[in-house]
Amino acid sequence: MDMTKLKQQAAEKAVEFIESGMVVGLGHGSTAIWATRRIAQLLDEGQLTNILGIPCSAIVEKEAQSLKIPLTTLEDNPTIDITIDGADEVDPHLDLIKGGGGALLREKIVAQASKREVIVVDESKVVSHLGTNWAIPVEVVPFGYGSQVKYLEALGATVTVRLNPDGTRFYTDQNNLICDCQFGIISDPARLAEKIRVRTGIVEHGLFIGLANDLIVASANGIQHLHR
Repeated sequence: MDMTKLKQQAAEKAVEFIESGMVVGLGHGSTAIWATRRIAQLLDEGQLTNILGIPCSAIVEKEAQSLKIPLTTLEDNPTIDITIDGADEVDPHLDLIKGGGGALLREKIVAQASKREVIVVDESKVVSHLGTNWAIPVEVVPFGYGSQVKYLEALGATVTVRLNPDGTRFYTDQNNLICDCQFGIISDPARLAEKIRVRTGIVEHGLFIGLANDLIVASANGIQHLHR
């Protein structure tokens, strides 16, 4: 079974947790987008009603608008019933690395506002330790970003400022830069998260510690549902 089909299966399984009348966080990325499309389908069929979505990125907002999903904001609805989002890596504690798509700041704001954060992945994203395959994305303000690079390097990272495919700098929806920080295997993600967080000029990092409630994993052997 191809990877796209696995992603779709995981996302559509997570949509089964949504009930009519809910405020729903719409995650960013190639797996979570399947959930957004499934929600739109169920709304169109009348199987879901009175759903309000809060997108995790400008890209997802445009997709949701094109699918005619009613949208709201955290100002009008500060508590989200359920968010369905993806991840770059997930460890056995359901801690995550996110931000491969560059939306980590909005994703974390939405996750923290959610009663239930459901993460959907294919089996390739499940690892024994964070940092196995992915660098940690760190969002930094452009002013003085070189000093943040030096700080992250001092913590033990090999740092790459993210670029677009055409070689220009990648900017987030908030017009910040992303530093992809390769630490290798991370023995204590929570401690590293704290060290990154305290630095002025660093807006947010892609370590999502203690935020996921559910994990849906799709593999060739079927769907697995794990709880925190």
